[in-house]
Amino acid sequence: MSKIKCQCGHDNPFGTVLCERCGRPQTEEAKESKLVDMRYEGAARRSQTYKRSIIDKIWNFFSSVKIGISIIVAVLATAAIGTIFPQKLYVAASTEAEYAAYYERLYGLAGTIYYKLGFHDMYNSWWFITLVGMLGTSIIIASVDRVIPLYKSLKRQRTKRHPSFMKKQRVYGEGPSEDPEAALIKAEGKLKELRYNVKIEDGALLAEKNRFSRWGPYVNHLGLIIFLFGILLRGIPGFYVDETMWIREGETRSIPGAEGYYLESKNFIMENYTKEEADEVFGDALERVGMIAKNYQTDVALYQTPEGGLPGSDEMDFVKEYSIIVNKPLKFDGFNVFQMDFRLDELKSMTFQLTEKATESSLGEFTVDLTNPEREYELDNGARVILSDYYPDYDGIEDGEPKSKSPVPNNPAFIFKMVTPAKPDGEMSFVAIKQTLETEVNDYKVKFVSAETRDISGLTVRKDKTLYLLLLGGIIFMIGVSQGSYWNHRRIWIQKGPNGELLVAGHTNKNWFSLKKELDQVKDVANLPSYEDRQDKESILRDKEVDKV
Repeated sequence: MSKIKCQCGHDNPFGTVLCERCGRPQTEEAKESKLVDMRYEGAARRSQTYKRSIIDKIWNFFSSVKIGISIIVAVLATAAIGTIFPQKLYVAASTEAEYAAYYERLYGLAGTIYYKLGFHDMYNSWWFITLVGMLGTSIIIASVDRVIPLYKSLKRQRTKRHPSFMKKQRVYGEGPSEDPEAALIKAEGKLKELRYNVKIEDGALLAEKNRFSRWGPYVNHLGLIIFLFGILLRGIPGFYVDETMWIREGETRSIPGAEGYYLESKNFIMENYTKEEADEVFGDALERVGMIAKNYQTDVALYQTPEGGLPGSDEMDFVKEYSIIVNKPLKFDGFNVFQMDFRLDELKSMTFQLTEKATESSLGEFTVDLTNPEREYELDNGARVILSDYYPDYDGIEDGEPKSKSPVPNNPAFIFKMVTPAKPDGEMSFVAIKQTLETEVNDYKVKFVSAETRDISGLTVRKDKTLYLLLLGGIIFMIGVSQGSYWNHRRIWIQKGPNGELLVAGHTNKNWFSLKKELDQVKDVANLPSYEDRQDKESILRDKEVDKV
């Protein structure tokens, strides 16, 4: 792949379409085409030149616009799939088993597949992050493949060009001139009025303005790269946390994503508007729905494990107490804990009484903690109750066995073994809310006495160190969009031809109407020859051929 030597004597890199010095076409395709392709000034691009090694093939793969669009479509398609069912963030669960049970219970087989494929936490999944990384790689390689040759070509562009370069421009004209030198001087003055940068050399004029607009797409790409880099940083621990935390009254739990910090829920408070308070604002709504929340908050205590503490130790240092209210989060060490949701009156414990059926006499009461039940309960006179099995969310009997659809005590059921002095071998009883089953007629029964409830707070834990990086990427992206949308790179060449005539050519990356309008003003002042828009002419000819058919 040796250099291409032009007739002007300049050595061009292999793959060059237009000579870097004079603009002569260097390839057979460019020589035969009516109009020259000016997208990258005819410069040699790496992806169009080197195709042998594995690095070349990877480079060419990611530099392809079609591949880039395909990756974008894949990202959008997977993001759309992630909206079919709620994401993990919006599910009231704290363990993977609870998440799996949630999707299976509400969405059946489709929900199970959705969960197992990782769509429930899609934006943190390895394959979605890989797609984002591939998109960033495509943007970087495609930009470098184009911007470096373009920069070198525009920086080195010559004022005087070969007539073949001029004749292959979309806007071109030629004709005699009584005084070419005077025409160039007059054109220079008018072009400067139109805010062009003008350079005259060896009987040739180059006028150029808004070159910076050519970098708009690449500034745009830079903003996207920074934005995607910020997204990828969210996968690194410590940069981004967005977790859901459900905590019951009286419970102390570690804060997800905030290692070493613990939160104790002391109390949950919910206040509703009374009829007197709501008359002016929410009177009609209150009558319609019956209840409107005025405030709900969680009173918490924040703790932190001491530095140098032993692993597994329960020792914690008190940090502060705080009331987490909607839009007033708990803040510490860059974290924000928001009040987002709640559940009222979850069953905390149930109290039962062991009685003799014949006499209704009591052998004592026992209380089952529904979160962490004990295995055995000692009662009076040597009686005891053994908890053989426990179903927190009883959902009927399947294949002869009771089943629980979740670990949350929404509908608890128990299998008790009642051991008394009169029945030392014990009697079995299945006890659920409003239901008791016995395998045989028992002399004793477990009778429900009372239940204790508690409220649950739904909190969201957030920390984002990438926010300013994402903001910077967004600002740069919009600068690139504006740069490429509201300005366009315009160039006008005027030079003496080989026979003393004047050659006129113009090029812009868009908005040809404005370029021709400015060129008309220069033509009138400097008496330049008339020009034609080759593309408009070809369109007219095509239309005439269609009419003939």
